[in-house]
Amino acid sequence: MNENKNSLGRWISLLHRHGHVYVGRQLKQYNISKGQYTFLNELYKKDGVRQEQLSYHLRIDKGTTAKAIKKLEDDDYIIRKVDTKDKRAYNVFLTEKALKIKPMVRKAMMDWMDILFSGFSEDEKKTFLSLLERMGENAASFTHDYFNNDSAH
Repeated sequence: MNENKNSLGRWISLLHRHGHVYVGRQLKQYNISKGQYTFLNELYKKDGVRQEQLSYHLRIDKGTTAKAIKKLEDDDYIIRKVDTKDKRAYNVFLTEKALKIKPMVRKAMMDWMDILFSGFSEDEKKTFLSLLERMGENAASFTHDYFNNDSAH
């Protein structure tokens, strides 16, 4: 077996990079770049969440989240408001401008999924997504335990 050709990391990285390029090009006219549509999509699911919750849920570090949120705020797609319960935290809300492009953001993401799953049966799609989700949960659980257990290092 050719180790490089069958490297899981290689294929996941390729899908991730090409997906960012595709969706980014679809949303270029709205000045949404590769890193921002993920945050918009998460806010479309649940608006008004804390910025740190976005980081945690998307498994994206706080610095990267802050940069993406800042760009979205500068482009009037979101507003940040101080959390009423914790003055050190910010809640992130979609603006009308962001809501207007929701169909285009969702379409770009769904079109990419359709491209990826071209030629797959419904059972193959379900199986693949289920396995990928399990792998993601395994990775998140392992790294959480690993980095929170000082005896592991």
